[in-house]
This record gives sequence, C-alpha cells and structure tokens, in this order.
Amino acid sequence: MTDRPTVLVTGGAGYIGSHACRALTAAGYQPVVYDNLSTGHRSFVAGPLVTGDLLDGAALARAFAEHKVTAVMHFAAASLVGESMTDPQKYYINNVQGTLSLLQAMRNAGCHRIVFSSTGAVYGNADSKELPEDFPCAPINPYGASKWMIERMLADYRAAYGFGAFCLRYFNASGADPAGGIGELRDNETHLIPRAMMALQGHVDFAVFGDDYNTPDGTAIRDYIHVTDLAAAHVAALKLLETGHAGGSFNLGTGAGFSVRQILDAIRQETGREVPHTVKPRRAGDPTYLVADPSAARKVLNFVPHHSDLPTVIRTAWAWHQKAHPLRAR
Repeated sequence: MTDRPTVLVTGGAGYIGSHACRALTAAGYQPVVYDNLSTGHRSFVAGPLVTGDLLDGAALARAFAEHKVTAVMHFAAASLVGESMTDPQKYYINNVQGTLSLLQAMRNAGCHRIVFSSTGAVYGNADSKELPEDFPCAPINPYGASKWMIERMLADYRAAYGFGAFCLRYFNASGADPAGGIGELRDNETHLIPRAMMALQGHVDFAVFGDDYNTPDGTAIRDYIHVTDLAAAHVAALKLLETGHAGGSFNLGTGAGFSVRQILDAIRQETGREVPHTVKPRRAGDPTYLVADPSAARKVLNFVPHHSDLPTVIRTAWAWHQKAHPLRAR
C-alpha cells in the first residue's frame, strides 16, 4: 500500500487518460485506472487497473472502497462526433448516464473532487478564433451536447453538495508521450493527425472533409494542444481542488489555429512525405473555426503549454505511430 493520495482515473487506459496517469505518478499521486477496455488498451495502464463500466454502480463502489479514492479524473466517454450524429443514444447513455452513475458513487463514498474531461465542442458552431469561457454553449452534435449536460450536472453538484469540480474544455488533443510508450491508438481513428500518419503507413485512406470553408485555404481551422500539456493541466486543477477551490469551466488550448492543409504541410516537413488524400464534402456537425482563448486557464491554473508548438506535436506523434505499427498489425 502507498500513502500517496489515490486518484481514480476513469478511461485511464485511453489516449488522454493514460498520459494523465503518468503525470499523476510524477506529481506524487497513485492513479487507479477504472476502464471497461472497450476502446482503451491494457498495455497503456500505469498502476492498478479496475476493469469495470461506469454504469456498474457496484463495481464503482468497490473501487472507491478498496482503493480509498480521494479524487477522480473523468475521461471515460464515447467521443466520436460523426458517430454521435448517427447513434446519439450511445452518447447519452455512455456519457451522461455513465457520469451520473459515477457521481452517485462519489457521493456515497464521500469523495467530492473531480476533474472532468470536457471539450470545445460544447461551443458548437461558434465561428470564433478565440473562444472565451463565457461564449454561449450551443453544441451542434450529440457528443458536444452530452459533455455540456455533464458540465451542467457538475455545476449543480457544486452548488448543492459542495463538490469541487473542474471542467477542462480542450480542443484537439494531439501528439504523444515524448518517451514514446503511449499515444493515439484506436480501431476507428477519425482524428486528423493520427489518421494522416496512418495513411502514410498505408493503413487507411485519408480525406480532407470540406475545402470550401470561409478560411484562407478553404479548410477548417482547429487549436491543437499536446496531450502532455493537457495532462499537466489536469494535475494543476486537482491541486487547486485540494486547496478548497470550487472549480469551474476552463479552456485548454494554445489560442492559435491551424487549418487541415497546414497540418498536412507540417507532416510533410517532418516526415519528408506527402500525405495521400482526397477531398470530400464537409461532415455534418463540423464548425469552421474552433480555437480557444486560454487566458483564464493561464491565470487560474497557471497553464502554459510547453509541448504544443506544431513541430513538437507532429514529431512526437510520428515517433509514436512508427512504434505503433506492429500493434496495429495484431
């Protein structure tokens, strides 16, 4: 047994959650992963693993009791925008109902601190280059709507039950652990950077969805933030909760946006190869711009991205994808 504070990390076998577990360990915490392994990877787990579903209240109760959990980092969610448009029920059950089950288990266990993985998708089609947190939330897909509902739930739990709850809205998580041990690895990869790199490796076809946006080169613009920086922000939020901070909603981004074509050009510069691609129509639910105003997180969380420059994002992602090639072949 350890005397380090124990943090239950839901979705800790996934991309962002696994990086957060490593950041927690480095900061002196004991992460305990709670994951049903539906999309996560056992090989990504750092520390104890509890295999369970968020909808399984009994399994959650056992995890809280056995590991003496003092706080939660909540990453477990279905997270594909396109899928949410065709199967919204999955998103409301997994994300909203699953989180409610988690919050019930937390209350029963007397655990009142949570750092929640939210998303810039809560803003919807904001068409803003620098979104502040007080921009009206009007999600345009069920994925974003489910995350916004969870934020509303957490605000109510703060007010009624004294929860400390941070909702960290990040935009495009990207890159990989500089040590190369973990990164993005999904059966159904839809994210731009990993899919482009998989296309270079011959695993998938790559399409640019929409070249008629009102942007300089016609392709959509996003704010890319390195997963290592995201993990550090979650630890900073947890430490604030431990001081009695009530939490709140904060954007995690760089404030700089890059178009799809700029990303493809950066990949060419890093790898020396052109990403083979076609151009297809826009996807339903994709806004033109999604770029954060990160000034509030900089002020409250002392959040300064150290790894989110585009060359570092691309370099670490490419190093990981070259290592991940044998994993995909299994």
